[in-house]
Amino acid sequence: MDTKLHDLLSEAITPKTFVSLILSHSRTPLTVTKVKLRPILLKGAPTIQAERFSGKQVFHSNMTYEETVSYIEKELEETFMQAEISEQTRSHTILVSKKGTMTIKTRHLKPDAPGMVGVMPGAQALAHNKTKAYILPEGTPVPYLVELGVMTPQGRVVHARYDKFRQINRFLEFIRDVVPYLPTDRQVRILDFGCGRSYLTFAIYDYLKYHIGLNVHILGLDLKQSVIADCSALAEKLHYDDLEFRCGDVADYAEDASIDLMVTLHACDLATDYALAHAVSHNARVILSVPCCQHELNRQMHCDALAIPFSYGLIKERTAALFTDSIRAALLSALGYEAQILEFIDTEHTPKNILIRAMKKGDAPATPDPAKMQEIRNLCAFLGVSPTLLSLLSADE
Repeated sequence: MDTKLHDLLSEAITPKTFVSLILSHSRTPLTVTKVKLRPILLKGAPTIQAERFSGKQVFHSNMTYEETVSYIEKELEETFMQAEISEQTRSHTILVSKKGTMTIKTRHLKPDAPGMVGVMPGAQALAHNKTKAYILPEGTPVPYLVELGVMTPQGRVVHARYDKFRQINRFLEFIRDVVPYLPTDRQVRILDFGCGRSYLTFAIYDYLKYHIGLNVHILGLDLKQSVIADCSALAEKLHYDDLEFRCGDVADYAEDASIDLMVTLHACDLATDYALAHAVSHNARVILSVPCCQHELNRQMHCDALAIPFSYGLIKERTAALFTDSIRAALLSALGYEAQILEFIDTEHTPKNILIRAMKKGDAPATPDPAKMQEIRNLCAFLGVSPTLLSLLSADE
């Protein structure tokens, strides 16, 4: 038993202080992916409810506060490599390395702290099945969300911007899951291609710097000069000193610095391919990409075996988009990444709901796997296509 962990949990997991806890970064993702813990009132008694996520299924169980401490210790020892605890006045991040070394980071929450994400009031946290436990909870003003028009100064989510609020929280869940892949002994270098109005750029900076406690530098890149000017002004107003914005094209970006995290949200068509190629060539540890407007393969696809479905424009368009992102993920996998295709947000909020998440296996530069590359080329030949990303990543073979 880790004494420091036990003492922390004993202090944090009490009816007066505890708000929520999330166990993530599973060592056995095929069995369980994460567990969410929250306080509830069960027949009038303070209780902890656990939601255990396995594939598309969720299993619920209830336990006492004393049982919860032992439960968390066991889960961190056997299954999970990360825990995030929210209390009324503090937040804690627990990271467990592959060798079993544990790191605990604590942040004291202050009402006037810049970028403070806040926690839910205790009474609200105990409202069973009433309020979703977002990373950025409703009811507490978040400065950049207020400035961007997502929240009111009182912390209420603007009704017309609720989809954006959910999208930001969902993306922060992905950021939380990749924190163990980011360095803690130096500044974390993050590149956001096609940042646009930068809702997520500000969210990433605020979360990693003020909530997790990492030393980060983020560069947001976009083609629109007016957007870059607005984002730069807001970063300065919020005193986000290591958040930088520049006007530029993804395809022309040529800085040689390595990247720890590359983000691209809705970069249109080939812009996603150039961003992914840049990330791979600069040995990015983590890639989070939400593609859109996948037109290239739709223009090229010709396959006699699939002539019937391809004769319907809508079917061909949707199939092309799925093949495009499948090939992108497969190429990242062939180059040494653990690549996944995940649902970003419900289709009722946006049809662009696929996220490609790729984490680097080891620190060595990417070396193509010949067998996997040949499988991808075979698929491309079957479809009659020549994807830009395949050409970009094959240049050094």
